[in-house]
Amino acid sequence: MEYSHTDAELVRQPIGYWSRAASDAVVSRIRAVLAGIGTTQPQAWILARIAHAGTPPTRDGVTGVLSGYAAAGIDDLDEEIDATVARGWVTQDAEGRLELGPEGKDFYALLVATQAELWQERHRDIPDEEYVLTLKVLQRFIHNTGGRAWHH
Repeated sequence: MEYSHTDAELVRQPIGYWSRAASDAVVSRIRAVLAGIGTTQPQAWILARIAHAGTPPTRDGVTGVLSGYAAAGIDDLDEEIDATVARGWVTQDAEGRLELGPEGKDFYALLVATQAELWQERHRDIPDEEYVLTLKVLQRFIHNTGGRAWHH
């Protein structure tokens, strides 16, 4: 790969620009691929939260966990949950508990495979050690600037 600058120049490049550019590129790619299979990124998050819950979560439980993703441009998680229910992917019982229906389980299997392909694409030619080091460096930037971040 050809890099934008020499190492001596890269050391002076702004982290804010490059971290934002990386985030924008990754999120845009994910959203485009998910749109191609007929869903949105928030709907994929919702299906994953429900699929991995030990007991069927409530709507508030799902939106509570995912509310931290609002910075990703998601305004209405309830609307996204409604869309998963309307599509038959999720059922909601009288107590408000959410579960994947048969169609939701099938679609979630497609999502898992799609996300695995995207992971491989993003990580191509990046050794695990470099990936881990990159995340640690980003976490230090967050810490050094008084920011807070946490991901499940």
